[in-house]
Amino acid sequence: METKLWAVDNLAVYKQSYPQLIEAAKLLRENEVVAFPTETVYGLGANATSDSAVNKIFEAKGRPSDNPLIVHIADKKQLNEIAEDIPNVVDKLIEHFWPGPLTLVLNQKSVGQTLSKKVTAELSTVAVRMPDHPIALALIKESGLPIAAPSANTSGKPSPTMAKHVQNDLYGKIAGIIDGGPTGVGLESTVLDCTGEIPVILRPGGVTKEQLEQVCGKVEIDQALVKQDEAPKSPGMKYTHYAPNAPLYIVKGTAEYIQKLVFSKQQEGLTVGVLTTVENESYFSADVVYTCGSIHDLQSVANQLYETLRKFDEAGVDLIYSESFPEDGIGQAIMNRLLKAAGHQVIYEE
Repeated sequence: METKLWAVDNLAVYKQSYPQLIEAAKLLRENEVVAFPTETVYGLGANATSDSAVNKIFEAKGRPSDNPLIVHIADKKQLNEIAEDIPNVVDKLIEHFWPGPLTLVLNQKSVGQTLSKKVTAELSTVAVRMPDHPIALALIKESGLPIAAPSANTSGKPSPTMAKHVQNDLYGKIAGIIDGGPTGVGLESTVLDCTGEIPVILRPGGVTKEQLEQVCGKVEIDQALVKQDEAPKSPGMKYTHYAPNAPLYIVKGTAEYIQKLVFSKQQEGLTVGVLTTVENESYFSADVVYTCGSIHDLQSVANQLYETLRKFDEAGVDLIYSESFPEDGIGQAIMNRLLKAAGHQVIYEE
């Protein structure tokens, strides 16, 4: 299939209409699939009301169909068209975090619902967010549709934070890719279940637990984050995600201990990579050492995590050791993604 490529200046979108976005929106209305930038990662968008369009997402990604998708909207009015029994706390959350990296899980509208059941994996709930990116918002408005959009990568691989990542995974499999430059947050949105009395985090992400609690009081973390044996309520809760080609191990130990592990594997003739921070880079004599932000600025780690994991694929290493990170604030989301990428393979210093 021909994949169209459009380069769009995301800052200029505020001031003018882009024919590229008009063309991309037309393809969405024709039930084709288009990748576009958001403030988190690149999304793979399709008409959320069409079974055939949503099927194309699953086919392009190789994604299991029992994994629900997030519906992206550009106007609060769209929320009332797809959800009902919306609790009062949602108004507070929308006021503080929309547009932004927060997905809300709500009860689906029971009468007159137009969403494809394939979007929700036939659950009674729907995951909705309003992205904080001018291209994403302009595209959704131009299409006139709610847009289902998981990350625009091959299922299980690191999510794309640049258009070239999308091209590497999906060129020839989708109708178009909008290149709006690198994304900002670097990790997917926080998913918050608002269907119960106390909001529950189903997936940590760009909005932290601490930030949520400042707005709506007590927030819980769902135990399904560490369980794999039940139907997922949210995107990103099931199956291995974000994984590089080589086996990845998270090491909870000192830099000196990681270096011992590296040396041992090199003695076996293996090519070893290390994912670390700028503070620890000089400690390692691995075959490939990539820094991923600063331990003193975890947002910088989040920004660079997926791109760094993809670099190891390009380097062709046999295995990767990663240092671990504090799980405060955005660190919770970083470790969630790393653990999934590693298949929960953790090595503890003895």
